[in-house]
Amino acid sequence: MPRLMPTAAPARIVIVAPDTLVPDAGDDAAVLEVERSRSLRIGLLEAGYNIVAVLPVDTFLPDRLAQLQPDMIIVDAESQARDTLEHVVTATRDARRPIVLFTDDSDTTHVRAAIAAGVTAYVVAGLAPERVKPVLEVALARFEHEEMLRRELAEARTQLADRKLVDRAKGLLMQRHQIGEPDAYARIRKAAMDKGLKMSDVAQRIVDAADLLM
Repeated sequence: MPRLMPTAAPARIVIVAPDTLVPDAGDDAAVLEVERSRSLRIGLLEAGYNIVAVLPVDTFLPDRLAQLQPDMIIVDAESQARDTLEHVVTATRDARRPIVLFTDDSDTTHVRAAIAAGVTAYVVAGLAPERVKPVLEVALARFEHEEMLRRELAEARTQLADRKLVDRAKGLLMQRHQIGEPDAYARIRKAAMDKGLKMSDVAQRIVDAADLLM
């Protein structure tokens, strides 16, 4: 009997939205908002996503997101979405996640600011349920690509800082012991191997000790 490959667990989605889906009587705009929100949630469920929670924007949002650890956050916002976005972006600052904004606001003047603030995708009303999954897949792919670039940039900066630190430590050893650069490098490298440390850690200790003697 062939062995079945394990299927990937459905992405865990948290929706950040107003508390209620019940519009005021006679409020046509609210009725359209509710229909758009329902269409979005139907599309998510039909696409196989796991909606783990629908959260309001309040002071508890960061703690709830930290507890739930969703794979993606969907902001289901009314026209005035700026405050909602600010709360969500702030709540995910220490643990970045893809954020997709679905809004009924056709004014796209805020798109650049939203993307700059950390929103992965900005979707205006009118999205059919069957298009929800492709939109989210593109948003997730974009987020993962941006995170890879962010990590690569951070690593490059760290490597550059480490090289500068080792160079400074080499200079201190060369001056103190009247040795050449290869010998200074060899001393730092040997100390790092003997102590099970990174060369940058040894270099930092050399620099710190020199600063104390100044």
